[in-house]
Amino acid sequence: MFFTLEERPSDSSFVQAVWRNQSERPASFISTAGTHWEMVWMRYRGQSTLTLRGPETKATPADFPAEAEWLGITFKLGAFMPDFPPGGLLDRQDVNLPESTSKSFWLSGSTWEFPTYENAETFVDRLARAELLVRDPLVEDVLDEVPLDLSPRTLQYRFLRATGLTRKAVQQIQRAWQAARLLGQGYPILDTAYQLGYFDQSHLTNSLRHYMGQTPAQISQALQSE
Repeated sequence: MFFTLEERPSDSSFVQAVWRNQSERPASFISTAGTHWEMVWMRYRGQSTLTLRGPETKATPADFPAEAEWLGITFKLGAFMPDFPPGGLLDRQDVNLPESTSKSFWLSGSTWEFPTYENAETFVDRLARAELLVRDPLVEDVLDEVPLDLSPRTLQYRFLRATGLTRKAVQQIQRAWQAARLLGQGYPILDTAYQLGYFDQSHLTNSLRHYMGQTPAQISQALQSE
């Protein structure tokens, strides 16, 4: 076991989940594609860093050091910081906010205390009250296919601004995650491809290799080995 991970859901209208992680020794892993952006606090060798990490449109190799700890706040689709839109953070274009003290960082000309696993929602509420974090409800409506009296161009602009991704990209990544979950539950590869609307097994394989960094067979084999 290289690390310990704990995650909890949130009842905040801005937050998808809150998680924390601690590594025991250095290791490499595959960072899979994801539609959400995050704020990640890292403490390593006595130094603290608050990173804004954007969505990822493909799987990439990554690694982590030994004896480090992280706290992450994963935001819901549609929640974003106007000063740091998700599109500017896309695919590892991370932004590290300057540290003020060992317990605080600089943001928008003010110092902010690093959040904790327990008070993450309070921290997020403060960001929203300061108008440093906003939420565009249009994103949820678009994904739920709610009819909207707006031009396609306006819909595309607002969706891209709030998420950093197009609607099609979000759907493709979400479908890849669904496929990985089904395969992880033991579903046959062909049944998974059919159920989720892939053209054929080759289409599913290419999608999972791109977004998850593994083929359907590798995901299924990992389940069998467990």
